Amino acid sequence: MSERYVLDLREVAETQVAVVGGKGGHLGGLSRIEGIRVPDGFCVTTDAFRRIMAEVPSIDDQLDQLSCVNPDDREAVRTLSARIRRTIEGIAIPGDLRGAITRALGRHGEQAAYAVRSSATAEDLPTASFAGQQDTYLNVVGPTAILQHISRCWASLFTERAVTYRRRGGIDHRTVHMAVVVQRMVFPDAAGILFTADPVTGNRKVATVDAGFGLGEALVSGLVNPDVFTVRHGEIVARTIAAKQRAVHALPDGGTREAAIDARRQEQPALTDAQVVRLVELGRRIEAHFGRPHDIEWCLVDDDFQIVQSRPITTLFPIPESGDQENHVYLSVGHQQMMTDPMKPLGISVWQLTAMAPMHEAGGRLFVDATRRLASPASRAALLDVVGRGDPLIRDALETILERDDFVPSLPDAGPGGPPARGASAPIETDPAIVTGLIERSRTSIAALERDIRTKTGPALFDFLREAFEEHKRVLTDPLSMQAIMAGMEATWWLNDTLREWLGEKNAADTLTLSAPDNVTSEMGLALLDVADVIRPHPEVVAFLRGVESIEDDAFLDELAKVAGGAEARDAIESYLDRYGMRCVGEIDITRPRWRERPTTLVPVILDNVRNFEPGAAGRRFEQGRQKAREKERDVLSRLRALPDGDRKADEAKRMIDRVRTFIGYREYPKYGIISRYFVYKRALLAEAERLVEAGVLPEQEDIFYLTFQELHDVVRSHQVDDRLIQRRKDAFRSYHALTPPRVLTSDGEAVTGAYRRDDAPAGALIGLPVSAGTIEGRARVILDMGEADLEAGDILVTAFTDPSWSPLFVGIAGLVTEVGGLMTHGAVIAREYGLPAVVGVERATRLIRDGQRIRVHGTDGYVEILP
Repeated sequence: MSERYVLDLREVAETQVAVVGGKGGHLGGLSRIEGIRVPDGFCVTTDAFRRIMAEVPSIDDQLDQLSCVNPDDREAVRTLSARIRRTIEGIAIPGDLRGAITRALGRHGEQAAYAVRSSATAEDLPTASFAGQQDTYLNVVGPTAILQHISRCWASLFTERAVTYRRRGGIDHRTVHMAVVVQRMVFPDAAGILFTADPVTGNRKVATVDAGFGLGEALVSGLVNPDVFTVRHGEIVARTIAAKQRAVHALPDGGTREAAIDARRQEQPALTDAQVVRLVELGRRIEAHFGRPHDIEWCLVDDDFQIVQSRPITTLFPIPESGDQENHVYLSVGHQQMMTDPMKPLGISVWQLTAMAPMHEAGGRLFVDATRRLASPASRAALLDVVGRGDPLIRDALETILERDDFVPSLPDAGPGGPPARGASAPIETDPAIVTGLIERSRTSIAALERDIRTKTGPALFDFLREAFEEHKRVLTDPLSMQAIMAGMEATWWLNDTLREWLGEKNAADTLTLSAPDNVTSEMGLALLDVADVIRPHPEVVAFLRGVESIEDDAFLDELAKVAGGAEARDAIESYLDRYGMRCVGEIDITRPRWRERPTTLVPVILDNVRNFEPGAAGRRFEQGRQKAREKERDVLSRLRALPDGDRKADEAKRMIDRVRTFIGYREYPKYGIISRYFVYKRALLAEAERLVEAGVLPEQEDIFYLTFQELHDVVRSHQVDDRLIQRRKDAFRSYHALTPPRVLTSDGEAVTGAYRRDDAPAGALIGLPVSAGTIEGRARVILDMGEADLEAGDILVTAFTDPSWSPLFVGIAGLVTEVGGLMTHGAVIAREYGLPAVVGVERATRLIRDGQRIRVHGTDGYVEILP
């Protein structure tokens, strides 16, 4: 039986995580790498842990209680986890298990000093490190003490921090088991941590070494600041030598103690330069073996490095695959589309198949490769101009990369061009009929798609969809549509730049574009006010909506119709969904549930509108905006005429005002068309999924979301599916939520963070991009899920990003702050439409601003003040 309970580290393969845990598996793998020294030892396997847990039947009840506790109820988690730890530590280790461990100690030296280290099966994984969640004990001497500390390691699976970490990661306590690594103790001259990629920027070509004297516990515990060395291409490129006043040393009879370091030695480097370079070379071997950057704990003994732990660095954002060794610069699509959450594989592949430019996936997000555009001077200038107006942080990040002369290659101007430079698109007449015609063309195309797809099933559906995707791209790239969009944007830029120059007025276009015609996104918000008008007179309907959490979405509208006034309310909501039901938060991902699929998502917003507005608010809001725009136009033109050469300036401004009001609303329509098409595609694909479920090929419809479009086509054709692939994709998607996508990412893995580089804001203010003029003070409502909105009049919405689906909230707020966004992204356009002071691109706004705090939003100057 002993073979089940104990394995020598040299017998352990890195694939045996289920037997020896994450740490044990990595140590076993490390011991097989040529030139890597790992302290000798053995692993007490998860079979031993299961044997111990089986000794106490009551443990099952305690785990049931723990699984039911809210992870935010810290007191309950603390009490229950402490009880489970006491139970495990109180179990007497059975004789055969005790014998297996003591025999292993005899082989390695019974009275030697050992490190006794937890090694859970959910630990040191590619997607979750669980670093520091369970316990390690150093310099343990003698079989009795070692057995006691093995019990403590088993119990540490249920520390409060480990329990909370698992619950937040969606990991079931029962699926995690604990092995224990018992290793010969190392008594180092120096110790520390090596990161084979820069843990802050993500740059895979930069390694960092933290080093201190004595045991590594002094660094891990924060007792001392380490020496820090930065190494690139085998050379130390930066170093910081700290004053290391204390160290942790092992005691002869077991345990550790802190000790002062001799004053003459405190500021000496813990490692020589040659040792640092040699350590990084060892780290590169480890990285190559495991196939990803690693966080490595090391010890130096007599000029010889020993590796005591290695785990993947799980916080690094993945790099898009390029298929070559060239340098690449990637721009985040999510920051432009206002959706930085991860997307599921079907959503990614459909967007790739329907996008105008090649898209690269990494970490569940999409990126475009901007390298070629940055390489030639003309296309570089055009790209920097366009992205700089939209998001100054992206421009600054790109300029940071361009300042490194060796990263982006230089190409002649004849190379592929970038986006049109400002004013470079072909002119079109300022004619409202152009917009009317484009909208009608889009509606006709979508109606044809809906008609023709009805008869398509099986493999024929996928052939049809491939053709539909080409039509989709043709509509998107319609030259007249592009000209109309650019005409509105360029007129906005002209008005803001020129009126600032002529009149000294910032962001004049914000008021001039209020209630512009043909803006389908702002109409969507106002239309929900009309729905509230239908519902407001019926108290039974309002009461029904307040209790709607307990009703399934597919029964919601039918149940609504049964209450007094409910049929009228249902018809109003149905009519709204007929026009806007294809929308949802994160709508660029086809797999996201649409409002038509989950109409209860709209209920909190409808109730806010019922409570906060009077009947007829939609019409009044639109007319008020139009009047403000007219007054602003009269004011601007009057002031211009008073200037030298005033008539000419007023005439030019009038032409641009007419132009911006003609075209700026259309800016929102192409996205509406895309999402309308997506819902048609989605319903057809879900019908195929339903057939696959009925045939027993898939357990549930939504499993198709974890397949690419081509993989789903193959499954429909073959009626065979790889269940393990779907599970791996689900696990990966869950892990991607912990990653923050960068605006700009290089092929070295470096997340380049731009800066605003401004000094015109008060100390302590949060800097962002001004996108809608005005100043407003009010209560901050930090809302990350539109379905949890609970707004009062005068509230300021603070959120990560807003795509068009958030616009129904905009009618009820006084201002807007987002972490992501640019001058022409949807949230900015709608904020201007509704006259809301807005600042976007405020880094970490949802963490720096607390829900309920009073804040002041300076929408003209682009900063937010947190008020006392």
